[in-house]
Amino acid sequence: DLALETLVTTTEHGMAARAGLRFEQAHIVDLCRQPISVVEVAAKLRIPVGVARVLVSDLHAEDMLSIHRPPVTPEGRPRTDVLERLLRGLRTR
Repeated sequence: DLALETLVTTTEHGMAARAGLRFEQAHIVDLCRQPISVVEVAAKLRIPVGVARVLVSDLHAEDMLSIHRPPVTPEGRPRTDVLERLLRGLRTR
């Protein structure tokens, strides 16, 4: 279960394996060279967020992406400042 605001980055293994990946997977590996959120991956690939979550999860399971979970409140929800930064980032793209 990846939250929309979860940041992902490409691992060294992901870069090394990039040539053998399917189109969407290779594109995600390229996008994640810089930290990017799951929702931004979906927006840039123009795919549903659910599909992006599955693709990112699969690449993470194969050690091609690292997942960086954002800080949460005591209730387990994303902090407001994290969500505001994410929203600002989406608006500027």
